Amino acid sequence: MARYLASRLLSLALSLVAASVVIFFMLEVIPGDPAAFMLGLNAQPETVAALRTELGLDGTTPERYLRWITGLVQGDMGVSYTYRVPVEGLIADRLAVSAPLAAYALVLSTLLAIPVGLVAAAFRGRAADYGIMGLTQLGIAVPNFWFGMLLVLAFAITIPLFPAGGFPGWDTGLWPGLKALTLPAVALALPQASILARVMRSALIEVLGQDFIRTARAKGLTRAQALTRHALRNALVPVLTILGLQFSFLLAGAIIIENVFYLPGLGRLIFQAITQRDLIVVESAVMLLVFAVICVTFLTDIAYGLADPRLRRRR
Repeated sequence: MARYLASRLLSLALSLVAASVVIFFMLEVIPGDPAAFMLGLNAQPETVAALRTELGLDGTTPERYLRWITGLVQGDMGVSYTYRVPVEGLIADRLAVSAPLAAYALVLSTLLAIPVGLVAAAFRGRAADYGIMGLTQLGIAVPNFWFGMLLVLAFAITIPLFPAGGFPGWDTGLWPGLKALTLPAVALALPQASILARVMRSALIEVLGQDFIRTARAKGLTRAQALTRHALRNALVPVLTILGLQFSFLLAGAIIIENVFYLPGLGRLIFQAITQRDLIVVESAVMLLVFAVICVTFLTDIAYGLADPRLRRRR
């Protein structure tokens, strides 16, 4: 297990270095000078040059990359060009919304998908299975922003149970914060739950056809007992893959939902920073998201090794 863990850590470090290079140099080739954008079309060249120096945009591209990556390693993400405050403070404020939203949506999708996948596998080929698969296909096809607007219409306007948008802040209490995140979390969770339920069903059906399940049934276990006691654990590897990918997607891909519900999250910050040419915010926020994705992948690999020891020996 120690050697397996070391190999995964090395892969994580190399992935982070490669991602930092790609992110920085891709943003550097985007047309437009942040200093000129901030000062406007009529700014004098000397003023633009002075602002570039103040913002740390002078010097060669490799030099700026080394300054940026050294600051990241030391916990210093720089100062926002637009807001003139430390980037880490901006990101921390937005993560206080985006991270709970992603976790909330992931919990909802998991709580919905696993029992639905179990029922579909238990009634394979029957009306319940066909009905569930039809609903999951619909859940995948429906855009989450459109579903979010339907939720607002139904549960914020017609039946005013939840707020239509905005976020009151966690200082107002846990319940007001969760209440504000409920509709966007449900909108995010629906397609993810549909995907996860289909994966769970397929993995369970594959496991149910193996010899050890037949042996368990021959010893007197019912189909439901064999499904929950033996098949479920052995079907977790593909499900863990989807869960890891889902959390990364929910954290990084909630920009549309955050705009639909006017949530001050990380996705909305990145969108605003791109439109304002605030490159230091974009670079640091995207790098943080990549770090989260890679860490989730790393934890998923470790979960693989715990769920199936054979995977450790293969690596």
